[in-house]
Amino acid sequence: MTTDPHAPRADASRRAFLIVMDSVGIGGAPDAAEYFNDARPDTGANTLAHIAQARAAAGHPLNMPHLDALGLGAAIRLSSGADAPGLGASPQGLWGCATELSRGKDTPSGHWEIAGVPVPWDWHYFPDAHPAFPPDLSARIAATAGTGGILGDEHASGTEIIARLGAEHLRTGWPICYTSADSVLQIAAHEQAFGLDRLYRLCQEVAAMVHPLRVGRVIARPFLGAEGSFARTPNRRDYAIAPPAPTLLDVAQGAGRRTHAVGKIGDIFSHRGISQLHKGASDADLAGQLLALADEAGPGSLTFANFVEFDSLYGHRRDVSGYASALEWFDGVAGAFLARLRPGDLAIFTADHGNDPSWSGTDHTRERVPVLGWGLGLRPIGQVGFADIAASVAAHLDLPPVGPGKSFL
Repeated sequence: MTTDPHAPRADASRRAFLIVMDSVGIGGAPDAAEYFNDARPDTGANTLAHIAQARAAAGHPLNMPHLDALGLGAAIRLSSGADAPGLGASPQGLWGCATELSRGKDTPSGHWEIAGVPVPWDWHYFPDAHPAFPPDLSARIAATAGTGGILGDEHASGTEIIARLGAEHLRTGWPICYTSADSVLQIAAHEQAFGLDRLYRLCQEVAAMVHPLRVGRVIARPFLGAEGSFARTPNRRDYAIAPPAPTLLDVAQGAGRRTHAVGKIGDIFSHRGISQLHKGASDADLAGQLLALADEAGPGSLTFANFVEFDSLYGHRRDVSGYASALEWFDGVAGAFLARLRPGDLAIFTADHGNDPSWSGTDHTRERVPVLGWGLGLRPIGQVGFADIAASVAAHLDLPPVGPGKSFL
């Protein structure tokens, strides 16, 4: 592992990198019993530990030397007491785990609280029934789309509902609308037959309808192909409700700092507080963006990145093997990234929620998340709150305080 020098504590050249490994939870959430997948409570869900145990049982222990050297295995044991075969290194970095206060186990709640803004309301969730949406909302969506109705109108997995209803969508032209255990309304449509720009306009207008109801996101889910071979494209777009208070990004930009948003961070924060967006068609593309920023981001800058494919490709699809391979790939990216950092930099790796691929259902799981840091030497921080991450990054960058958290630096 790259040597981890102690960062100087008063240096305007210090940079910060906040990297969210989407859905890489480590169990132990004290309120997991209040959250469910297919009527099964999330009690005992543990994304990383269960993947590591499955890999060990198959004779191929999980291999993540760079993040484990920071303290990943130790964070799992602190969070839940669970065994994570292959992740047994003695920590060399900043390490601990974080517990979320916000009600929910979704992308906006987790990211906003990590950025210093716990969600102050209860999200609106659509019932697991058919129809899932109020009739007047379905009628307004259809009218906005210029169609005679909508398809779906239910809780569903995105890939499954496209496979099931994609052909009918092509015949009728009606958009496929569905939801999940998250506070979300997703709209899938064929990029060519329906039109990508038309789908984006529809989602933007539907977002204006449902955000006042406290629905967190409307998500455009374009796909291509024909019956039997439909596949989602990388052109997803999230229309998220705006955070109700200044986030770490807002405070950094307000202080004249350059802020870089990698992946879907721009969508999650309604493109607020962001100097430059860095997008890509895959996590591999985003890894290239992150490595370039390690080389090129300026003094005093904040880079906030999200790597979503753990969640979107493997967690929701309950693909333990695929998730494990993605974790090992990302650990290699982390090693290359850390090798590019400079004295005075702070890098924090964390997650926004869990999505245990060994669990029931297809939805996220309520879990604690790891907090792993490079730049301060060995520093155990214990159990902290999501909002403490924002407070710590702000302290490192010598920014005004952000949110209710306390710095662990």
